[in-house]
Amino acid sequence: MTESDNNNPITVQQSSPETSVQSWVPVYKQLENEIKLRHYSPKTLKAYRTWTRQLQGYTKSKNYQNLSQQDVIDFLTFLAVERKVSASSQHQAFNALLFLFKQVLKKEFDEIKGVTRAKRKPYIPVVLSRDEIDLILDHLDQPFNLIVKLFYGCGLRISEGVNLRIRNFNFDTGILTIHDESNSRRINEGKKDRTVPIPQSIVPELQEQLRKTTSLYEADLQDNFAGVFLPEQLEKKYQNAAKDYLWQWFFPAPTLTLIKDKKEYRRYHLHDTVVQKAIKKAVSSAHIIKRASAQTFRHSFASHLLQENYDIRTIQKLLGHSDIRTTMKYTHTLQRKTIKQAKSPLDFISEGEHDE
Repeated sequence: MTESDNNNPITVQQSSPETSVQSWVPVYKQLENEIKLRHYSPKTLKAYRTWTRQLQGYTKSKNYQNLSQQDVIDFLTFLAVERKVSASSQHQAFNALLFLFKQVLKKEFDEIKGVTRAKRKPYIPVVLSRDEIDLILDHLDQPFNLIVKLFYGCGLRISEGVNLRIRNFNFDTGILTIHDESNSRRINEGKKDRTVPIPQSIVPELQEQLRKTTSLYEADLQDNFAGVFLPEQLEKKYQNAAKDYLWQWFFPAPTLTLIKDKKEYRRYHLHDTVVQKAIKKAVSSAHIIKRASAQTFRHSFASHLLQENYDIRTIQKLLGHSDIRTTMKYTHTLQRKTIKQAKSPLDFISEGEHDE
């Protein structure tokens, strides 16, 4: 039977003892509905679904209507003690299960007590030298070469790089605007936009990419395509935006995607997995011994700015960090001077006077 309460549309099976094994299919369907209702990102849905599945396995698929807060406490402790997950992973699991209880199962969720906390391990990001970056770039063809230059030159996340649209670039002012187009959220982060300077050294390459994108767009119009993909709420707000020039992807996928139910073709951006594979291959070909990925170029951007004595607050804004503590991790990538190598401030003054 189905509960009449509209706040809990999950189908409940009759005579389901607490210890019985039960299908959780309705849970996953409702989880997806609640995520889409709030316009959270696909990555959030994937993460929340993963932690829900792990809880299901831990409880041996017990009747989800009989799940208790103690099940969550035991599971989070299991993650820390047995699985030895990181503190951030345990925190992510907590957020996912909090959402599951409150928004999907419609259960009360009081303050969690008695959970064994996962140990926080010091995290030092992998940083490449400028020579290593140049070497990797030498092994990348277009458009991957240009995408990586934006990762490093602007401190972009991989999702921000592949999601760039023509409207993000203002070549007159030399500014690249990173829009959070949807209400989708990175886990534990809010919606925010930011601006970063466009590296002037790659403007000619960016304009060449723009010409290629424009040519592809004009060809798509001739073929009467349905436009590019847009977040659902933007599609409703700007009904003609999918075919609008400014909303076209800056790095479009080489082929169109068929939407079967609508029988129309749309253009998607270059997929992030394709970019990651290209970077992995280039790192291997360049014989770089560090574990470098797309995120490594963002790490290098921050670390190199610190080396040039940029203010940590400025770097925080350029990276789009909401918490300064996230940015502070890059201070650990700088080479420390020993006491013997350090100089007294009095010596700085003396050297300055001597130079005069």
